[in-house]
Amino acid sequence: MGKRRFSGLEVALMVLFTLMSVAALTFIVLFVTGEPGVIKDETTDPFVPQCPRIPLAERVDCFPDAGLKCEQRGCCWGPLDERNVPWCFFPTNHGYTVESLKRMASPSLFGADIQDLSFHAEMFDTTMAPLVFEDQYLQLSAKLPSHNIYGLGEHVHRHYRHDTNWRTWPIFTRDGTHNLYGHYPFFLCLEDESGKSFGVFLMNSNAMEVTLQPAPAVTYRTIGGVLDFYILFGDTPEQVVQEFLELIGRPVIPPYWSLGFQLSRWDYGSLSEVKKTVERNRAVGLPYDIQYTDIDYMEDKKDFTYDKVKFSELPQFADYLHEKGQRYILILDPAIATSKRVGNNTYDSYDRGNEKNAWVTEADGKTPLLGEVWPGETVFPDYTSQNCIDWWVDEYERFSREIKHDALWIDMNEVANFKKGSTKGCADNNLNYPPYTPKILDEVMYSKTLCMDAKQAWGNHYDVHSLYGYSMVLATEKALQRVFGGNRTLMLTRSSFPGVGKYSGHWLGDNAANWNDIKWAIPGMLEFGLFGIPYIGADICGFFDNSSEELCRRWMQVGAFYPFSRNHNAQGYKPQDPAAYGADSTLVESSKHYLRIRYTLLPYLYTLFYKAHTTGETVVRPVMNEFYSDSATWTVDRQFLWGKHLLITPVLDPGVDRVRAYVPDAVWYDYETMLRLGNRKTYVDMFLPADKLGLHIRGGAVLPTQRPDVTTTYSRRNPMGLIVALDDNNQAAGELFWDDGDSRGIVAFLILCLFMCMCKCVGECETRSSASCHYHSLQAFFYEHQMEALIFGLSLTLGETYLVQWELVKEEYQRFDCYPEEHADEAKCKARGCIWEVRRFSDDVPMQLLYTMLSETNSGMRIDITRNKKHRSIGRPGSPDIDTLRVEVRYHSGDMLQFKIWDPATYRYEVPVPLTVPAVPETDENKRLYKVLIENNPFGIKVIRKSTGTKIWDSSVPGFTFSDMFIQVSTLLSSEFVYGFGETEHPTYKHNLNYHTWGMFSKDQPPGYKMNCYGVHPFYMGLETTTDAHGVLLLNSNAMDVTFQPTPALTYRTLGGILDFYMVLGPTPEMVVQEYTALIGRPVLPAYWSLGFQLCRYGYANDTEIEDLYRDMKAAGIPYDVQYADIDYMERQLDFVLDSQFKNLPALVDRMRGEGMRFIFILDPAISGNETVYYPAFERGKAADVFIKWPENISNEIVWGKVWPDFPNITVDESLDWDTQVEVQSYTAFPDFFRNTTAMWWHREIQDFYTDTMKFDGLWIDMNEPASFVHGTVGGKCLGNPLLENPPYMPRKTCRTVLFSSNTLCMNSEQILSDGKKVRHYDVHNLYGWSHTKPTYDALLNVTGKRGIVVTRSTYPSSGKWAGHWLGDNNASWDQLYKSIIGMMEFSLFGIPYTGADICGFFNKAEYEMCLRWMQLGAFYPYSRNHNGKGNPRQDPVAWNAAFAEASRDVLNIRYTLLPYLYTLMFEAHTKGSTVVRPLLHEFVNDKTTWDIYRQFLWGPALLITPALDKGVRTVNGYVPNARWYDFHTARDVGVRGQMVNMPTPIDHINLHIRGGYVIPWQKPENNTYYSRMNPLGLIVALSDSGTAQGSFFWDDGEGISKCTHTHTRTNILTVCL
Repeated sequence: MGKRRFSGLEVALMVLFTLMSVAALTFIVLFVTGEPGVIKDETTDPFVPQCPRIPLAERVDCFPDAGLKCEQRGCCWGPLDERNVPWCFFPTNHGYTVESLKRMASPSLFGADIQDLSFHAEMFDTTMAPLVFEDQYLQLSAKLPSHNIYGLGEHVHRHYRHDTNWRTWPIFTRDGTHNLYGHYPFFLCLEDESGKSFGVFLMNSNAMEVTLQPAPAVTYRTIGGVLDFYILFGDTPEQVVQEFLELIGRPVIPPYWSLGFQLSRWDYGSLSEVKKTVERNRAVGLPYDIQYTDIDYMEDKKDFTYDKVKFSELPQFADYLHEKGQRYILILDPAIATSKRVGNNTYDSYDRGNEKNAWVTEADGKTPLLGEVWPGETVFPDYTSQNCIDWWVDEYERFSREIKHDALWIDMNEVANFKKGSTKGCADNNLNYPPYTPKILDEVMYSKTLCMDAKQAWGNHYDVHSLYGYSMVLATEKALQRVFGGNRTLMLTRSSFPGVGKYSGHWLGDNAANWNDIKWAIPGMLEFGLFGIPYIGADICGFFDNSSEELCRRWMQVGAFYPFSRNHNAQGYKPQDPAAYGADSTLVESSKHYLRIRYTLLPYLYTLFYKAHTTGETVVRPVMNEFYSDSATWTVDRQFLWGKHLLITPVLDPGVDRVRAYVPDAVWYDYETMLRLGNRKTYVDMFLPADKLGLHIRGGAVLPTQRPDVTTTYSRRNPMGLIVALDDNNQAAGELFWDDGDSRGIVAFLILCLFMCMCKCVGECETRSSASCHYHSLQAFFYEHQMEALIFGLSLTLGETYLVQWELVKEEYQRFDCYPEEHADEAKCKARGCIWEVRRFSDDVPMQLLYTMLSETNSGMRIDITRNKKHRSIGRPGSPDIDTLRVEVRYHSGDMLQFKIWDPATYRYEVPVPLTVPAVPETDENKRLYKVLIENNPFGIKVIRKSTGTKIWDSSVPGFTFSDMFIQVSTLLSSEFVYGFGETEHPTYKHNLNYHTWGMFSKDQPPGYKMNCYGVHPFYMGLETTTDAHGVLLLNSNAMDVTFQPTPALTYRTLGGILDFYMVLGPTPEMVVQEYTALIGRPVLPAYWSLGFQLCRYGYANDTEIEDLYRDMKAAGIPYDVQYADIDYMERQLDFVLDSQFKNLPALVDRMRGEGMRFIFILDPAISGNETVYYPAFERGKAADVFIKWPENISNEIVWGKVWPDFPNITVDESLDWDTQVEVQSYTAFPDFFRNTTAMWWHREIQDFYTDTMKFDGLWIDMNEPASFVHGTVGGKCLGNPLLENPPYMPRKTCRTVLFSSNTLCMNSEQILSDGKKVRHYDVHNLYGWSHTKPTYDALLNVTGKRGIVVTRSTYPSSGKWAGHWLGDNNASWDQLYKSIIGMMEFSLFGIPYTGADICGFFNKAEYEMCLRWMQLGAFYPYSRNHNGKGNPRQDPVAWNAAFAEASRDVLNIRYTLLPYLYTLMFEAHTKGSTVVRPLLHEFVNDKTTWDIYRQFLWGPALLITPALDKGVRTVNGYVPNARWYDFHTARDVGVRGQMVNMPTPIDHINLHIRGGYVIPWQKPENNTYYSRMNPLGLIVALSDSGTAQGSFFWDDGEGISKCTHTHTRTNILTVCL
């Protein structure tokens, strides 16, 4: 493992921590020794403040009180038109200099500045404000890295995340409504989506305030003590909490029974009324463990007494409760009455305290300070005194013998006083009236408490006031230990300080029965989770005021999931215990329902408390703590979690049954139905009627349960069970802690670590078990799809360890095909060592592997794997198994990795396509989105997305095979949503995983179902159920196929090379494409004119036909930029030779180009070798040795084929059958474009044609699969190894029975790479078109001097760097319209955005309506060309009628209007890798409806195209994604979103919609782009819901090379934000 690198923020905070620690230690020494701080109030030299020019958000207040004027303090005055920003703020020359913390000469704020500190340290460098260190005023400011600030208390915060807009929070314990009961100068800051967080704790108990401001920054102002900061770093928020609790002490584990439901009320009036309450709630069957009595049980509210009239039977009350398994808790306050008891009897507790000198005294240190609380005049115990502690323990022990009870509740310990300071008032001194008073309640230090100059053993009350509750807790803990001994018991305190959680729980104080307080209780609980007091809750239904039935019902629902679940209200209000609302009320039924769920889940809650006690984990957990990488969770505080796995979504508003709830990025199951939620990482409207709240279990959870009962005494006797909810990887895990639930310390316990997986057989999960595991037969109820289960009947013994294993019947879809060839039978299957089952796929185990880890570093790992020869070979003749393989995993970047498997002993062919990987690997594990695991039995690689735990690759399944000519690897997929692999016609964009196999072997094959076509793209994008996306490339150019199965799983089978996988992790679909194109190369930026409409036809008889077409298109006014010539222009289809029928074509081309048009010609790779006259292309090529030959050891001859060129002096009768026509065609040679000499030769031929014959602007290269009209070679006999033509395994292709050499070259043909290495065509066949493309592109740029465009038929990953692609020789049929959309979206994935289909179809006769609809669709192809085949009628726009021409003109005018937008998208594809034709799911991935849409598409993010794709339709059912959309034609808001809509689509109309929030550039159209580019530009502004819009615009000369293609140094980018 490498050393961890700290961020700049972390380094800065560590410096601050170190310096503050040094400062604190120094101040302590100064305090103890009485030395060296020199206190002076005067300065000698005039002071001139140096006022900085800083943002308002960074001003730090120099005038927080109403004291001296700003200038007198040496501060800067800058009044504003708003008061929340400081008008008086610090200059830069105020505070301390670096040397020895010497104070600069500047006016004092409050006097008594410490001028010189006797130690040496560099001061923390902050531009915020100076350090102020005066005797009673200390101030420090610091910038923070984000606004994600949580904590600081105790207050009522409306939200969990702080508002940093100049909010000041006082911290000083008080029985009030502003600064509340506890003192917590601790906050947590989440830096960003990485999860990195830190906590800041100021160990100071004096009154203080903390100001948060927008910088963001924090300012502390405290009025005493020292600055003693602790900085805690964590990789996650949860980790920061754990570190904080390690510092202050981890929480106590409460007794099990204290997790039950509890009832309390102030002023039941009598014990009989308490019992009535108990009985009525017992009668309705309410789960209910604890009953309280408040101070009304006491005699005159005096501690350690009880009212012997109204509560005469109180000594027996605990036994009454115990009979039914319930518990009793009573209250004690700190204040002790000075008056006598009833009947003038002595109050012994007071008298014994006097004898012990147990009280807080006045300033003289002798006289007990007198105040007034509930019993009247009182004294206040000084719990910091040992005498007082002894007295308190003794009194409690005496009382416990009189009144039996189970736990203790302590209140009023802030300390509260009904008098201001004392019955005498408070003296006028700087403790009671300090120079600065923080903005506390009443802004008087002693209001509602004691005088600040009162004396305690720990010091002046001024300094230790906020520790009063803490010291009372310490004393009470000793008392409880004395009384309860070995029993755990419970303490509940109102006032607290960091560290109290080690001993006590807390409730959120005296709230009110209103809808605000039910909301604000959740942030309060989350904050006390931060503060280390997980045993927390609010008074359910409210303390003050009467609660309505609805409010109390909703509060009982959410309160059932408070860790401390107590219904409590105040004197004078109506009873609000559940049964008080009526035995048959909805409130009672709802309360019982959710309390039963609580009691069912108490084993889980108790385990969470054990984890809190032992590791510091939170119990009630913010959603943010688990999903910090999702910024939407940072502000979620109307929902909360129990631990990791239970999400609680309450109703917190009146009169609603729908709640806008956030579903975090995980699998979630409804607790009550066990149905899986369909949404994730999004807000949903959750239907929660009157009796329901939202309760969801996270996938991956194993929750321990127990059958509930009315008390925990009874429920703990019931059987236990498990709720298992599987995650995306079909796994779940959990823990159970179990002990007797009551003993102090852990005497007898059980820790059950649970791991669940969908096992195919018993024993599969055993590797995770302990050596001493116990197995039990369990009763289980499985829900639909077996993704979740309830398991009952657990019989567990304390002290034992258990493994729970879930056996799952193996389904057929989990099997991997061991005999993918045709004609499988049992004998053939078993001969391979596989399992045969009739009518099922066989489960293969042909290659058992053992692995040895060679090395693992922070940049990857290397492993050797060896075939276990105990198992038989795969048994494919001619393809021996390779016994030893090397596996290498490389962590290229945070979002990309590579894993490669090859033979380290023998050279094997590797793909020569260069990829771009980072020069330096990503060695910081924290920056990687993934983790990689190596598995054995069977061997496999697992790649896991760290943020979700989703396994996106898992090849540890049977069937891995690596032999010479057959390599197979299977992987489990993260979901059934898979896109990509090509080039093949697919009927849907998302793959059908029901056992479909797709072959990849480049072939001159028109599009058709299951037919391998022109290109090879072994790349797919997977969508995970979390809505994350990833992409996988297999860099292998051999013939292959891939098989999907419903598991979901995928099997690759390739016939050579190695396995070289690259994986990119997005996490969005668009980012997958961007990362993939960064790897293979960004797409070429086409010339602007190439985005215009284009016309072509195979079968122009002469140049006159082209001239007539051009004239008619101009006359019709139809926009049109590019004219093509197919092979007709060539003499006998010879490259670079002009046919006599086209002798006027050069002049026509010149004329058209002069009128702003462009011309593109076709070139095929095959060169005729039978010419009777000198044919420069062949002769010069032969001389340069550019043509593919046989290997030298077989022959030195060219491998001859036949393509289009005819024999010289022969006219071919095209009415003859095809085979006869081929006989009279020339022999052709195929250039080997890998060779450098070939590129030079090709460039010369193109140059000569351009210079000597005719000009052109782009090139179209075809037939480069390579295609041949004979099989292998002329004569049909391929030389060399016959296995290369007919290998042991034939992949799925157009026809599996024909040889590889069918209609292409022999596989044993030899090619030579640019580095001189010789390779077989068998290995590089699929790269022929790829190798053809770059030399063509280079020649085009060099010859024309402009950018132009190359369009190629055969492609491979990275072809898009140089060329566009059309979807091949399609048919004129309706199905080809929607399939063309699928094809374009797939080539967007493949990094070739300049793509389109032949509009109106290539083969067969086009039909009028179909062609018109295709023209409308094709107007939005990036590559928009109408092209058809020889022998079919014309289908160009002017070949039909005036209506057709008009409709074509209209839709092309829209295209031309939007060309600036399309060109900008092309530029963004070229520079960023973004898609142009974009599937809806790329923009709306959180909407799973879009995952299946392929009959609509987007241009970029903002233009939605919904074409008519079926015959006769005049209405199209299209999806309107969840955004604001405007009809392009009318500019009206469509008014719907997130639903299917019937869109009227008359014959002359295509549906176009612009997305709100976007600005789209446009330009007035003309007949071609030469003229349209001269027109003014404009912007379409479509406002979002928030009234904003933005967009980008790229503009250049449209065809220059250096500006955009290479350096991008002179481009113009305009971003518009409105």
